Amino acid sequence: MSNVLLLFDKMGQRDIVTWNTMITQLVKTGDVDLAYKMFVEMPERNVRSWTAMISGFVQCGKPKEAISLFTKMEETCLKPNEVTVVAILAACADSGFLDLGSKIHESSDNNGFTRNTHICNTLIDMYIKCGCLEAALDVFEGMKEQTVVTYSAMIQGLAIHGQGEKSLKLFFEMIQTGMKPNGITFIGLLNACSHMGLTNEGLGFFTTMTNDYEIVPAIEHYGCMVDLFSRAGLLHEAHDFIKEMPIKPNAAIWGALLGGCKVHKNIEMAEVAMRHLQELDPFNDGYYVVLANIYSEAKRWEDAARVRKLMKNRGLNKTRAWSSIAVKGMVHEFVAGDDSHSLSMEIFEKWNELLVQMRLKGYVPNTSVILLDVDEMEKEKFLSRHSEKLALAFGLINTRPGETIRIFKNLRVCEDCHASFKLISEIVGREIVVRDRNRFHCFKNGTCSCSDYW
Repeated sequence: MSNVLLLFDKMGQRDIVTWNTMITQLVKTGDVDLAYKMFVEMPERNVRSWTAMISGFVQCGKPKEAISLFTKMEETCLKPNEVTVVAILAACADSGFLDLGSKIHESSDNNGFTRNTHICNTLIDMYIKCGCLEAALDVFEGMKEQTVVTYSAMIQGLAIHGQGEKSLKLFFEMIQTGMKPNGITFIGLLNACSHMGLTNEGLGFFTTMTNDYEIVPAIEHYGCMVDLFSRAGLLHEAHDFIKEMPIKPNAAIWGALLGGCKVHKNIEMAEVAMRHLQELDPFNDGYYVVLANIYSEAKRWEDAARVRKLMKNRGLNKTRAWSSIAVKGMVHEFVAGDDSHSLSMEIFEKWNELLVQMRLKGYVPNTSVILLDVDEMEKEKFLSRHSEKLALAFGLINTRPGETIRIFKNLRVCEDCHASFKLISEIVGREIVVRDRNRFHCFKNGTCSCSDYW
C-alpha cells in the first residue's frame, strides 16, 4: 500500500475516480483514519466518495462516525444510492439508531429501493438489532421473494427476541418452500433451542444439519451446542462434548462453559474452563471477572481477591458497564455509577420514585449480585446506579407516556435489573426493550420475553 500512496502523491492530476479508489483501498486495508484524511482533502466528492467513507466507518466498528457523515452528506443534497442505504442501515443496526433507520426505510420505499432483496435483508437485520421485531416481520412478509439469507436473519432474530417457537416454525415453513438451509440458518435454530432450554431438539437439529444437509459444523455450531448444554445446567455433558470435538475448541467454546458455570454455581467446572481460557485468551478481562464473581457468590473472598490480583498483575481492568438510549435523535450513554449527566438529579429522583412503587409490589433488592464485601446499604446504592437503570429513568423522563423504551447494554443484564424492569413495565404501562450482550429482553405487563431463562 505504501507504493500506491507514493504513486498517488506523485500524480500530477487526480480525478474523482482516483481519489475514490484510494479511499476504498485504504478502507480495505483497515486504515480508516488515513482514508478519512484523504476524504477531507478531496477537492470534490460524489455519492461514491461519501458511500466509500461511510462503509469504511461501519466496517471498522465506528457506526456513530458513519451516521454523522451520512448526516453531512444529506446537507449537500446528494441522494444516497442503494449501496449507501445498505451501509447506513448497518450503522443504525450497530448503534441502535432506530429513528434514522426508520426514516431511511421510508425514503427507500419512495425511491423503489425496497425492491432490492439485499436492502430488505439489511432492513430486517436493522429492525431486529434495534429491538423492533414486528417491523422486521413486516419487511419479511412484504418481500416478493425471500432468500436463505432472509429466512436465516428472521429465524435468528426471533430466537434472540425470545420467540423460539416461532423461530422453529419459520424454519419448517422455509423447508416446505423447497429452500435449503445453510450453516447460518442452523446457528439461528441452535440459538433458539439454547434460549428455550430445548436440549433434545437442539441435538436433533445438529444431527439433521450434518446427516440430511451435509453441512460440516463450524466452530460457531459447536459453540451453540456447548451454550445449549451449559445454559440447561448439563455442564458435564457440555465438557464431554468439548472433549469429543473434531476441531480444537477456541476461547468462545470454553467461555460458554464458564458462563454456564456462573449461572449454575459450579466452581469445579469453572476452574477447568478457566485453565483453558488462560492459555487461549489470557488477556480477556471478562473471563477473570466471571470467575471472580463465581468465587464471590460462594463467599470465597480470598479466591476472588486472588483472581483480581492476577488481573492487576496482567494489567487488565474490568470492562465498565455502559448502557445507551436514543431519545429525540440523540444517543445518550450512561456508565455504572454515573452522576455526570446534566439530568442526574432528576434521574436519581425518578429512580427513587419508582423504587417506592416497586417496594409496594413486593420488590426486595437482590444485593447478591453486588460481589463486594460491603454492607447491605452500600450494596443497594451500587444496585440503584446500574447503567441500565439510569438509562431507563432518563428514558421515562424524556419520552411520551406509552412510548416503547429501547436500551442497549454492553454486558449481560443482572438479575436485579431484570426483576426491576419486569415490575416497572407494569407500573408505568410501557414496553421496555433491552439488548444486552447475549439477547433481547422485552419487558411488558410485568413479564419478560426470555421467560427468565437467559
